[in-house]
Amino acid sequence: MSGNTFSVGRDCQVVVLGPYGRIDLSHVTGFESRQLTASVRVDRIDGSHLGAELPKGWEGQFDLERGSSAAEDFIAQVEADFYAGKLAANGTMYQYISESDGSTSTYQFSAVVFKLSQAGAWRGDASVKQRLEFFAATRQRL
Repeated sequence: MSGNTFSVGRDCQVVVLGPYGRIDLSHVTGFESRQLTASVRVDRIDGSHLGAELPKGWEGQFDLERGSSAAEDFIAQVEADFYAGKLAANGTMYQYISESDGSTSTYQFSAVVFKLSQAGAWRGDASVKQRLEFFAATRQRL
């Protein structure tokens, strides 16, 4: 936990449970999530306006420095199952945030699917950066 009254990156931990069990991602350097919504706008005849944002899930990404084959092995298994005529079950993710008051906020992402949008560029003495993206049907506070 930071000694600040605001959150910093190290205040967050994410646990990923794929359809085959826990996915231990090595060297996570970034995590990002964002809510998806469908905008509804109504222009009333009297000139006033109404609006709503309908929840349509969550999406985001993990930025990784490749430390193991975990992300690639997971995606390879999902792909192999697809071509074998089996659909992989969805996963679940838990986000734990250490708050500045010492408490912990916990959020559960449900019905999560993943794609490895960047498997990495292999060059000389450079680290291999990867990106694992996700879509979740819901996010709720536990």
